[in-house]
Amino acid sequence: MSKPVDVSKLTFEEARDELAGVVSSLESGGHTLEASLALWERGEVLAAHCQQWLESARTKITEAESVSE
Repeated sequence: MSKPVDVSKLTFEEARDELAGVVSSLESGGHTLEASLALWERGEVLAAHCQQWLESARTKITEAESVSE
């Protein structure tokens, strides 16, 4: 299995899509406990990365709105 891509290098869309794949894989089951934990940990990191992207976008929108007023 290849080494996972560094999450900090992923765009929002890439991280979101990978997170969806992780969730789907966990939901389908069939993994060992160790593999399930690794997937869950990767999902947590991906979710945090997506949240950072969204917070950054929210900040930029808020700043743009305040400049236009």
